[in-house]
Amino acid sequence: MKRFLLAGAVLAALSGVAYAEEGVVKSSGLEVVVKGLGSDDRFQDKHVVCVPEKGHHGEGSNINPEISWSGAPEKTASYAIILVDTDVPTVFDAANKDGQIIPADLKRRDFYHWVEVDIPEKITSIAEGGAKNIKGMAGINDMAAFAASMKGVHGDTYDGPCPPWNDEILHHYHFKVFALDVASLGLNEGKFTAPEALKAMEGHILARGEAVATYTTNPKLLKK
Repeated sequence: MKRFLLAGAVLAALSGVAYAEEGVVKSSGLEVVVKGLGSDDRFQDKHVVCVPEKGHHGEGSNINPEISWSGAPEKTASYAIILVDTDVPTVFDAANKDGQIIPADLKRRDFYHWVEVDIPEKITSIAEGGAKNIKGMAGINDMAAFAASMKGVHGDTYDGPCPPWNDEILHHYHFKVFALDVASLGLNEGKFTAPEALKAMEGHILARGEAVATYTTNPKLLKK
C-alpha cells in the first residue's frame, strides 16, 4: 500500500521507431524489446503502481516488464536504461479530483520512472521483476526522489505508471537504452537523477534505441 500512497503524493505535490507484435513492443536502431505488454502496447497491472479501480485508483504490483536489447557496436563498454513518461501534466491542481479533468491541451513534461547506468556490456536483458538485481548502478527516479525528500529514503529502482485517472490523454512511456563507450559514468549510487545521467552520457553514446509502451487509468479512455 505504501507505493500507492507515495504515487498519490507525487501526483499531488531518441531515436528508434516502435512497432508492435502481440505482447511485445520493439524499436529500430539499437533494438529494444519490451515483452509482456497487453493490447495497444499497454502495461499490464503487474507492471504499474496504480491500476484502474472503480473509476479511480487501486494498487498494482509494480514490477518491471522484461526488457532486452541488441545491435550494440563492438566498442560498447556499458549500457544505461531510462524510462520516461513524456505526458505528465505540468499542473496537478485538478489531478484525481472528482468533477474535474486534466485537459489534453495542458502543457506536459517528462517524468522519470527508472534510471540505471553502468550495466556491464555482457548484460543485454533484464528479466521481469529483475530491476533490483541488475549488476549496474541505480539512480533516483522521480517517485523515489519525492520519497527521499519527505522521509530521507528513496523508493524502488523501478516505479511503474500511475497517471491521473482524470487525464484526457493516453500516456506514453519510453524505454530508452544507451550503448556507451565507458564502463562507468562516475556517478554515485542512489544519488543521481535521470537528467544527471543523461548529462554524464554526453560524448559517450555509441548507439541508442527505444521502445514505447502506453498506459491510462482514465475509465473513458479504457472504453475506447
